[in-house]
Amino acid sequence: MAKYKVVLTDNIFPDLNLEREMLAAAGAELVEVKDPADLLAEIRDADAIINTYAKLTAEIIDQLEKCKLIIRNGIGVDTIDVEAASRRGIMVANIPTYCLEEVATHATALILACNRKIVYLNNKVKNGIWDVKLAIPIQAAEVSVVGLVGFGRIPRSVSGKLKALGFKVIAYDPYVSQAEADPYGVTMVDFATLIKKADYVSIHCPLTRETRGMFNYQVFQEMKRSAYLINTARGAVVNEKDLVAALRDGLIAGAALDVLETDGIAPDHPFLSMENVIITPHAAWYSEQSILRRRTQTVEEVIKVLQGGEPTSFVNKKTIKK
Repeated sequence: MAKYKVVLTDNIFPDLNLEREMLAAAGAELVEVKDPADLLAEIRDADAIINTYAKLTAEIIDQLEKCKLIIRNGIGVDTIDVEAASRRGIMVANIPTYCLEEVATHATALILACNRKIVYLNNKVKNGIWDVKLAIPIQAAEVSVVGLVGFGRIPRSVSGKLKALGFKVIAYDPYVSQAEADPYGVTMVDFATLIKKADYVSIHCPLTRETRGMFNYQVFQEMKRSAYLINTARGAVVNEKDLVAALRDGLIAGAALDVLETDGIAPDHPFLSMENVIITPHAAWYSEQSILRRRTQTVEEVIKVLQGGEPTSFVNKKTIKK
């Protein structure tokens, strides 16, 4: 009989052979929750929980009997009530580096697609219209400003890619000093300055109480009419209805989104009929290599905690009650 029980709240992978083998070697059994209705029953006596999209609320966390760790099989931890876990002395962790370069590359690609109007022109050509004048105006990279909202690992990589292409890069992050940004050649500014100056506003902040819906109609009114919004972070940082209204009202030139307020899109969503909106299906994180890193790094962190250690990315280390 296994010494530990590790529960996977929801699964996005074709199989779990890798996870089962790694955990079995450490004396742990992996249990997959296949029916959301069984979630609480399965995780109640878990030693560790691996979470992807299932919501772990305070009500659920308060009923955990012996859980040492809840780890998000990804970057954002907005699916987990971190405060509730801290009160119960449960460590919360994530794997923030598994797709760092993939997301940075995807964000850069979306910025370039907006700058060069790639998708718009492609669609015109496929509809029988061969006319470069439809793209007027396109501005050169060297006269364009990209504003990064958040300046952690991913946007720092984005800044390097963009500066190599000639873009000027500014950033807003209340937790990052100018001295920290200097090695990247990035100028830190306040939020009001960023949204007024940037030709491309790229979102890279986590979803928190402070950032939820921070991009609303009022913010879009302050942006350049020629500006584009790019989001590869969390969909709910943007008030989606306000973005639709802003695009319809011509407050900004367009948007490129890898994430929406919900994972998926209704067939009648206004974005689908807007020529100035690019949408990818929450794909920024993906490469064959990032999948392998995502799976192995998550399990390695679980094993580390089960064996008495601390996770590498210890989200609630400062607030946990031991």
